Amino acid sequence: MIIRFFAAVLLVYAFGFLGFAVTLPKPVSGQTTDAVVVLTGGPGRIARGLSIVEQDLAEEMFVSGVDPDVRPAEFAAEFNVSRRTMQCCVTLGYLAVDTRSNAGEAAQWLKENEFDSVRLVTTDWHMARASSEFSETLPEGMRVVEDAVPSHPDLATLYLEYNKLLASAVSQGLPS
Repeated sequence: MIIRFFAAVLLVYAFGFLGFAVTLPKPVSGQTTDAVVVLTGGPGRIARGLSIVEQDLAEEMFVSGVDPDVRPAEFAAEFNVSRRTMQCCVTLGYLAVDTRSNAGEAAQWLKENEFDSVRLVTTDWHMARASSEFSETLPEGMRVVEDAVPSHPDLATLYLEYNKLLASAVSQGLPS
């Protein structure tokens, strides 16, 4: 009986991982939001966020999880951002160190600026957990557009992220 139970749990886990790995989200085109939140940590994320602002698909961009040693001028130089765009449209967040704190830092910025909709930009394999963490912190009624940056993750990356997603789901289900 116990062996069957563990076999069933293992089977559910394996099919869950397979489902996670083959249904990675895609980029979104054409949808307008008030703001875009970009989570640092993966190639193409910041470029995607800047592209959204430049296409007028979002008014402002918040970059969460920026290294505290990075100054706005350095950021602008690194990502070829004009002075005008930096001044009007880009805010750097220095407080976050992980996905959960990204969500808290971004939620605070969104509340302070009274935005009603946000485009969340992160890598495709990271989107499920990031979206889950954001759903716990964002103001009620906030419309979220998930805009995934395509990647080619290896099996180890997918495996680690799937387990982080499961751990996050369990911790969110626990009473505070």
